[in-house]
Amino acid sequence: MGPSYAYFQGKIVPIDEAKVSVRTHALNYGTGAFGGVRAYWNDEEENLFIFRPLDHFRRVLNSGKLLMMDLPYTPESMLDILLDLLRTENYRGQDVYIRPLIYKSSEVIGVRLHDLEADFTMFAQPFGSYIENEEGSRATFSSWRRIDDNSIPARGKITGAYANSAFIKTDAMLSGFDEALVLNQNGHISEGSAENFFLVRDGVAITPPIYANILEGITRRTVLHLLAEEMDVEVQVREIDRTEVFIADEAFFCGTGVQVVAITEVDHRKIGTGSIGPVVRQLRDLYFDIVRGKVPRYRHWNVPVYETESHAAAQGKTGQQQGHAG
Repeated sequence: MGPSYAYFQGKIVPIDEAKVSVRTHALNYGTGAFGGVRAYWNDEEENLFIFRPLDHFRRVLNSGKLLMMDLPYTPESMLDILLDLLRTENYRGQDVYIRPLIYKSSEVIGVRLHDLEADFTMFAQPFGSYIENEEGSRATFSSWRRIDDNSIPARGKITGAYANSAFIKTDAMLSGFDEALVLNQNGHISEGSAENFFLVRDGVAITPPIYANILEGITRRTVLHLLAEEMDVEVQVREIDRTEVFIADEAFFCGTGVQVVAITEVDHRKIGTGSIGPVVRQLRDLYFDIVRGKVPRYRHWNVPVYETESHAAAQGKTGQQQGHAG
């Protein structure tokens, strides 16, 4: 089931009214940028929690800077719009994926970034798993390379750049795999088609650095914190060679869409035992408790959509626990 409403041209409208012209610059030239935000339903509190929305909106606006957009929004005002949108949709009992999009809205011909108007739109819809085999995905190394930051900025979710991701994803899936690993121009692992990558070897979690042409992932940042602070796992941020994956004990993808997905096979070679490992399993369990607002010390990452009695009680309990911790 798709969305019923969208924020479009400054107001919330029925989804059928949220339309752009075929002459729109972003449609013709890929001059837009988007975000991906998730909101998770908590059965006990009967509430929907948006996970780290301000971080996502900051990244959207930073992408706008890369594209020379002058937008009259702040992360906080975008969050207010999102709350209005979700309350209008009245999603309950299901998880939701949110798509903010900024784009060059001028209806002109000509490749450029300057002297163009820009706009912001957003919609939200129910959404489950991005990869079906979350505890045992199969990956392959793509023949496509990740676009270099000096070609299209990797730290911006620029719409035109995702043609690269589409090539990578489609080739992998049509070859019978769930996902792909992508090398950068230097031959080191960058990330998946649209998600960050970690491997675990000898008890150490390793992930590529920002300069490997990866997206500066918000889920990646969350995972780095949880591994080090909650699970007492040593973390190394360094370049990873292709063959190091084949001798890893565990590996996983992470991202807002994919969440945390175990990789148990790469190019027909088992990773570790060929089943989800203990680090990834513990991380998945912890991550899903946090995003649903079930871990009090991380409630500052969760923004509730609906005001309920159970939410007010939970907030009071959280405040008491934080007071004891202080």
